Amino acid sequence: MLIQEIIRRKRDGAVLEPHEIAHFVEALTRDKASDAHAAAFAMAIFFRGLSPTECAALTRAMAGSGRTLEWAEIEGPIVDKHSTGGIGDTVSLILAPAVAACGLYVPMIAGRGLGHTGGTIDKLESIPGYNTAPDAETFRRCVREVGCAIIGQTHDLAPADKRLYAVRDVTATIESIPLLTASILSKKLAAGLGGLVLDVKTGSGAFIAREEGARELARSLVDTACAAGLPTIALLTDMNEPLAKAAGNSVEVQVAIDHLTGAGRDGRLHEIVLALGAEMLVAGRLAGDINDARQKIERAFDSGAAAEKFARMVHALGGPRDVVERPQAHIARAPYIGVVEAPNPGFVTAIDVRALGLAVVALGGGRSVAGAAIDPAVGLTELAGIGEHVGPDRPLCRIHARDEADAKAASAVVQRAYMIGEKAPETRSPIIDRISASLP
Repeated sequence: MLIQEIIRRKRDGAVLEPHEIAHFVEALTRDKASDAHAAAFAMAIFFRGLSPTECAALTRAMAGSGRTLEWAEIEGPIVDKHSTGGIGDTVSLILAPAVAACGLYVPMIAGRGLGHTGGTIDKLESIPGYNTAPDAETFRRCVREVGCAIIGQTHDLAPADKRLYAVRDVTATIESIPLLTASILSKKLAAGLGGLVLDVKTGSGAFIAREEGARELARSLVDTACAAGLPTIALLTDMNEPLAKAAGNSVEVQVAIDHLTGAGRDGRLHEIVLALGAEMLVAGRLAGDINDARQKIERAFDSGAAAEKFARMVHALGGPRDVVERPQAHIARAPYIGVVEAPNPGFVTAIDVRALGLAVVALGGGRSVAGAAIDPAVGLTELAGIGEHVGPDRPLCRIHARDEADAKAASAVVQRAYMIGEKAPETRSPIIDRISASLP
């Protein structure tokens, strides 16, 4: 069966048979399909879509393209969380240790930045020594002994997805709902989870800006996962402003540490962490209801248990033992920091969040080609949120850059991204809806 014939059939609108999809995935896995084949296949799906049967077949094939994890040695609930990505989304670094402190086991397989959004793995790699690709035994030991481990996709876990994931990043095919569904769930099915909670974002900084499309993705993810035997719910959340007050890699690690220790907690970020974490604890049957679960997570923060889990995870995966106590000694700092002034005083009424993400990419904090190196130190901090008053006493943000020229170019992008008016708009909860399985 010729790879190009499978691509042609999908390009022309045919419904692929499961064996055709399996054949293409096997070719990706065995390097019998090139990046050009993968790009053409992804673009054909982007324009033609996949039926539910095709999407399920692609998900299963990619999940089965490598090793499937089992956790027989762990006596406790194994639950994970996944976000579709956004700007300032440092939730995973805070959430995993917080719920681990409550008794969950979280083997989190995270991703790198895609397009204009940041990636959890890129953020963690800004911590010196942190190994995002440990051997299997180190990963298992960290999950077993610490309760959580956040690593990148290993070479033998859904390897077909790893190849397709990298190609999607640089071929403008990220937003395809079937590709997103299969990519996310193939890794989660292969990870041997007992439950999954999804954070599906909508708004100007999300991959799928329109709420209707984000709901479609959430429904596709939940129904496909549940049909595959993985209990899953999704929260639809707002990405019309950065989730944290920072966007970048090392700057978001600092946000996570501040949040864990209580040195600084943004309200919107905290609400998302609590909402997702509560769903995880309920899914793992470690809490009787959502309110009980939220209280448990708050106690994990207040007692210092969540921060301790983060520190132990970082050290177990090769990072410094004292990163929580002395982050300034380990986290990269940009040589130039500039202030972005508001063009006129007033209230922030709207933000082009995608533009902020692209500004970070342009500074060197993201990738324009697959596999490119990134600068962990650059980014944006002290970002003004919707409803805040900006002016002489409150700039739009601070820019962390390699030099003044880079900062000046990014500053112009940031200023264009902010809409400022005379009246503060109504605030919106970051949680829009909860979506559970519609299947019997």
